[in-house]
Order: sequence, then C-alpha cells, then structure tokens
Amino acid sequence: MSARIYLDHAATTPVLPAARAAVAEAFERWANPSSPYAEGRAARAALEQARERVKAALDWRHDVIFTSGASEALAIALRGEQRPTLISAVEHDAVFRAAPGAELLAIGEKGAIDRDRLAAWLGANTGGIVAIQHVNSETGVVQPVDDLAREVREAGGILLSDCSQSAGKIPLPDADLIALSAHKFGGPPGIGALLVRDLASLRPTGGQERGYRAGTQNLPGIAGMVAALEAGATDDWLGLLRQPLRDINHRLQAAGATIQPPDAFTSGHIIAITMPGVSAEAQVVQLDLAGIAVSAGSACSSGSMKPSRTLKAFGVPDQDAACTIRVSVGWTTTPADLERFVEAWTSIARRSAREA
Repeated sequence: MSARIYLDHAATTPVLPAARAAVAEAFERWANPSSPYAEGRAARAALEQARERVKAALDWRHDVIFTSGASEALAIALRGEQRPTLISAVEHDAVFRAAPGAELLAIGEKGAIDRDRLAAWLGANTGGIVAIQHVNSETGVVQPVDDLAREVREAGGILLSDCSQSAGKIPLPDADLIALSAHKFGGPPGIGALLVRDLASLRPTGGQERGYRAGTQNLPGIAGMVAALEAGATDDWLGLLRQPLRDINHRLQAAGATIQPPDAFTSGHIIAITMPGVSAEAQVVQLDLAGIAVSAGSACSSGSMKPSRTLKAFGVPDQDAACTIRVSVGWTTTPADLERFVEAWTSIARRSAREA
C-alpha cells in the first residue's frame, strides 16, 4: 500500500526536526523566566535571545510579544479597541471574534480588497485600525499589504495583518501589527507571536511580555518556533514546488476544475479547487480512502455544513463553494505527491461524471 500523502499544511504542518530538537533541549531550562534566582535568569536570557533571533529571522526591527498562537496575537492586537475598526470580509474567524462590532471591508475584483471602500473609510475614521490578512487561509489569495499599510499609515491609522499563512514562507509585509503561528511553518503547536511596530498602539493589561500578555512564557515552544523559522530560511521548498503547482493547476482546470477565486493572485501553496457536482465532504472522504489528506476549508470551520463565509465573500456561488476543497502544501510535499493527487482527483471527477 502506498504511503499516505498529507496536503493540509494550511491547517498545521509537521514539526521540523530542528524544531523538535530545540524543544527537547529547552526543556532542560525548566525555570520560570520571571524568577530572580540564577536558574530563572538563565531562562530569561534564553527567552530574550530567542526574541532577537525571531526578529533576525523575520527581518523585523521592532518589538515581539510571544503568544500561544495567532488567535491570541490577534486578540491582543484588537483587545478592548475603542477606536474605529475595519476588517476584511475574508479574515479568519479569530478576527471576527476579537472585533465583533467591526465594519466589513468587501472584496472587489480578482480577490483583492475594495480599495475605494478602504480609502473612504479611512477618510471618515482617523486613527482607526484596519485588519487585512496577508495570505488567505482558504484560497491562498495574497493581498498587497505593503501598499495598503502605507495608505493606512498616511491616513493616521494602524494596519494589523494576520500572517499565519505567509510567515516562514514569503517575506512579511510592512504592517504595524503582525500575527503569526509556529505550527503553520514547522514549529510546535501552542506558540506564536505578535510583531509590534509601536507598543503604544496596544493596551497593556499587566503580566508578562512587557505587560501585554499574562502567563509564564512557553520557553520550549518559543525555542521550537525560532528553530523552525531559522531552518525555513535556508530551505526553499516552496520555490522548488512552484512549477509543479502551476502544472497541476493547469491539469486540474483541463479536467473540469475551477480554481477559486478565478483570476486572483495567490501564493501558490494554498489552492481552493471546485469539482462541479461533487460535495467537498464526499471529495475529502474519497481522497482519504485513496491515502490523501485534504480539507473542506479552514480547519476551524471545515466540520460545519454551512457554506464557507470566506468563499462567499470572494464571490464564489454557494453551489460551487459546497463543492470546493482546499489543498495546501508544505515542507514535506514532493512533486510526486502532487502527481498522485491530480490522478486521484481526476479519477473521482470522471467517476462522478459517469454516474451523473
């Protein structure tokens, strides 16, 4: 029997060997970094060294707050916001939970946010905060966050960008606040960070992490995250897969697939694929039986039978959204894996067409 193929790296990716080793080593520094005695001081030194290594790995010159993941980072960034808040209609559920009263920024042509709507909102809401995801977690659509950050900053606002799906894969944008999660790029689960251009943009609540996050720091997790970032910086797995990914897109479309949303600029490592007439759930099950793991959308919502809010915001009709799966690649993916996926997907599509 052939080995199973994992193509759901956008949900979580396997832990890199370097990260696993770093976690194990860090367990030897078991003291609390906030403790004043020698063991605690040693743990604090390791913590601050890790903070500097994160900055270097991500080319970030400002502050870093360690968190339990991107969801907490986003919650800290949006916590108790009294200022006007605008979020794109395709943000992760964590942003919607953290900013329940925010206004929505619609998606325009080719998957890009509505720039006219953004400009109008900024003109009417001086000092507001805008949340725009860098790489969308269901479709891989990339927003021009660098350009948007300049526009928001010139209007006196703050741009928050969820970079969970881009950190460790492509260069980070020049946003004011950036959320990331280690388990998306080969680090351990349960650790992440909020990159902060200006700490004055946040509301302190006391505790650790310069008073912006309470709780003992997860030093082993932090060590694993740093190791994963540094290992990823020297391993261009995504570059090696770019041409095979383009090839499978063409072959899938020739076999009747629609890549969603059509004509959008995407990162390539996340693909939303519609198989007309076959539900996403049925595709996931049949591909699983063929030894291939994919998802029916974001891991946080793929268990729901409701149409994807994100695909709807991108303009995908409900009947197509219901037949759309997400394929996402990572550091363990090979061209042979992609070839086997295309063959399995095409076989399911042909069988469905015969039975229709």
